[in-house]
Amino acid sequence: MEMTASRILDGKRVAQTIRSEVAERVRALRARGVVPGLVVVLVGDDPASQVYVKNKDKAGNEAGFAVRTVLLPATTAQRELLARVDELNRDRAVHGILVQLPLPKGLAAEPVLERLDPAKDVDGLTAHNVAALWRGEDGHVPCTPAGCIELLDRHGIGIEGKRAVVIGRSQLVGKPLAALLLARHATVTIAHSRTRDLAAVAREAEILVAAVGRARLVRAGWVRPGATVLDVGINRLEDGRLCGDVDFHEVAPVAGAITPVPGGIGPMTIAMLLANTVRAAARATGLRPDELVER
Repeated sequence: MEMTASRILDGKRVAQTIRSEVAERVRALRARGVVPGLVVVLVGDDPASQVYVKNKDKAGNEAGFAVRTVLLPATTAQRELLARVDELNRDRAVHGILVQLPLPKGLAAEPVLERLDPAKDVDGLTAHNVAALWRGEDGHVPCTPAGCIELLDRHGIGIEGKRAVVIGRSQLVGKPLAALLLARHATVTIAHSRTRDLAAVAREAEILVAAVGRARLVRAGWVRPGATVLDVGINRLEDGRLCGDVDFHEVAPVAGAITPVPGGIGPMTIAMLLANTVRAAARATGLRPDELVER
């Protein structure tokens, strides 16, 4: 007997497909003498950041990238960090630069992100890439929102004309995802902690995204029957288990489709980082990414 009648959106499986496609493009680039280079800048010794960086390194190496991590002590001065970013910007073997956030206390993230060459900003966080997203121009799109759209597309879930509600207004997820949904002709509401009657707003959604970092915030009564629910949150419970911003067991019987945590949006984020990096390498070589695929 199945626990839920809803469709599970398997991010792990889709991410593996994308990673295989990326590896194919990397092989095509290597045949032209180009090895996609990805550098992750990690300042300090935050345990969660170390785990994320390790996962990114592993995925990049498996795809055939030249991956390295620049490890800097938490005592690094702002000017030293900026100087290191400048070096990476000048390095023609580096196609993607990712500065792992959050930075230690005393270091401001915004000046560091703005120092990145937008062409190498594979996290899509520079003002240049943010503006390109909202203007509908070519640029790097933040990895988690891009992963959300890709997951919908690869499961054949239509976006055009749908009512979408995004709970969360962060620069990393909420705002860029709203822009992507708008670009795909959804009618979009951005909701947040100060939204009046948040549950009622959420119930209007045909596509509901939870991206606030509050464990099991979204309950069954928040979800329109048959809606697609994307859970971007990753929260650790007191017993050590991971859960999302959606109460999966409550919501799954109501939703038409839902992402699990873990195994939903998380794997898509790293897959899209790889996709952004191989795209950056292709552009630096004067190629379009679609030229790297055998037809």
